[in-house]
Amino acid sequence: MTDETNVETKDPGAESKEEVETKAEVIKDIEESGVPTEVAKKEEALDESQQSKIPNSPEFSETQSKAAEKESTEKTIEEKKKAILEKVKKLKEKVEVTKTEELKEQIKAKKRAEMLIPLEEYVKAGIYLGTKVVTPTMKPFVYRRRADGLAIFNTDIIDEKLKEGIKFLSEFNPEDVILVCKRQAGWKAAEMFGKLTGIRVFTKKYPAGILTNTNLPDFFENELTIVMDHWLDKNALNDTLKVHKKVLMVCDTNNFSKGANQIIIGNNKSGRSLGVIFYLLTKGYCKAKNLDCDIPDLEWWTGETEGKTPVKYGV
Repeated sequence: MTDETNVETKDPGAESKEEVETKAEVIKDIEESGVPTEVAKKEEALDESQQSKIPNSPEFSETQSKAAEKESTEKTIEEKKKAILEKVKKLKEKVEVTKTEELKEQIKAKKRAEMLIPLEEYVKAGIYLGTKVVTPTMKPFVYRRRADGLAIFNTDIIDEKLKEGIKFLSEFNPEDVILVCKRQAGWKAAEMFGKLTGIRVFTKKYPAGILTNTNLPDFFENELTIVMDHWLDKNALNDTLKVHKKVLMVCDTNNFSKGANQIIIGNNKSGRSLGVIFYLLTKGYCKAKNLDCDIPDLEWWTGETEGKTPVKYGV
């Protein structure tokens, strides 16, 4: 046998005696110096984190205390914030209500100042009083009913519609307009209206066909017909619609505004109320047309109509 059989095979991964001794010395020096190894650091950190999760341990109690304190602080801040926001909301609502009320009063005062006549005169004349019947077309202008069932017009809208009616009427010349008022309560005021404005007025009776039948001796053409009540003055309304002319209509709560190009709302059954309407139409029309007229005071227009004979004025 050769010497090769007596030679021990050396493990390549095995450490020599000198290497083992060197490592042991290094580890000893590190331990003596008090510097933990990387493994020791990891174990210590793990121990601390685990300690904070163990009930009744000092670390756990401290962690719980901090979390509770943080939660309490956050809760307190949230509650304070909520309370402040509620106070701000209440103050804002209070301010808004005050401002809204003040604004309403200012608007109301301004409207009253800009009315054609003082509100008291409208009320005194009873122009706001409607009937117990309210048609669909007049419903938007009614704001309540009295205990006896009478519908009540909004006086602000009455004034607005009168302004619109005056403006609409002022677009026409006197010779192109006729007014029809079959209701006796309005005859006196209607006649004065015709006399001052030069507009042709029909009170007691409207001759049917004078706007449509060219064979009639009194036939004439007009551009606008003022109808005081579509129930009583239906013949004049129908004739006007047949020839496709414009209509200015005074409507009570029981009237339909169908066929009208412009409406004036109000009580068209009372002499006082009709007097107010004719007074304002006369005053507004004469001013717009620069007519030099001696217009009687409002009291004259709202006076008694009994004993007066209806007269037709025209051009």
